[in-house]
Amino acid sequence: MEDIRDSFFYQIYHKAMQNKDIFFLSADMDAFALRKFAKDIPDQYLNIGVSEQNMINVASGLAMTGKKVFCYSIASFATLRCLEQIKVNICSHNLPVTIIGAGVGFSFGYDGPTHHGHSDLSSMRLIPEMSILELSSSDIAKGAVQYSLNLNKPLYIRLDKGPYPNLSSFKANFKKGYRIIKKITDINIVTNGFMVKKSLEAIEKIKKKTGIQIGLVDSFIMKPFAKNFTKEILMKSKKIISIEENCKTGGLGTQISELITQNNLGCTHQLISAPDRQFIEYGEREWFHKKYRLDLEGIQNQIISKLKNYQL
Repeated sequence: MEDIRDSFFYQIYHKAMQNKDIFFLSADMDAFALRKFAKDIPDQYLNIGVSEQNMINVASGLAMTGKKVFCYSIASFATLRCLEQIKVNICSHNLPVTIIGAGVGFSFGYDGPTHHGHSDLSSMRLIPEMSILELSSSDIAKGAVQYSLNLNKPLYIRLDKGPYPNLSSFKANFKKGYRIIKKITDINIVTNGFMVKKSLEAIEKIKKKTGIQIGLVDSFIMKPFAKNFTKEILMKSKKIISIEENCKTGGLGTQISELITQNNLGCTHQLISAPDRQFIEYGEREWFHKKYRLDLEGIQNQIISKLKNYQL
């Protein structure tokens, strides 16, 4: 277990030490690894200050000169505050800029409604040229940096904070975009990010309690969605439950519903997520999760409830 921010930022640091064309822009954000970056390679690091729209403008200018740029701010500020700049200045030119949104979901709970990260994913999905990646473990965080550099196009990365597990035993193929954590059955959970670990714990408890085996898929690349996902996951499922800390509109659950409908599939889909509302509340992430049934007990009970009267 290591802080997922350091797993990610140290990897950028190592790449930037080898490549002078890699630039890092921060909107007055901090992390231990970034302090080392700023100290050791200051010519490739710019703190733009609390000015996210300007950060996007600077990033687009650097990218137009051949630089590969990483931009870092709080998720709600890095996306919604800069939506027009991202769409026009970066995406219309298909520039190699990676936007890193910190504090997704309720992870900045004490900072209140301006900082809750529930609409960033939905907003970035609206931009045709934008790819989206959600980090679910330290090994994904490390691999995401090379993925970003190889992609050479606009990318949004949802970055959490705090200790995350290393799930490298479940190989993450970035060309594929998802990985199977628990063997596919008739009933399968699709999730990503912070909810991977919680979902894994929940289905283990459900198996002990009910004997029901549930598959688990980590869909870490949110856009473009995996080409083989429909054939390998949805067509083999009778029931899909998607779990996310994002709001219920425009996120992972919406994508899965679209796939099921567009391909006229027979499997059913149910969603576990944050409610579709603004949260004018302050508190620890755990408090939010308990209130909105996204804690371990809440997820477990919701899954069991959705399996009632279900015939395998």
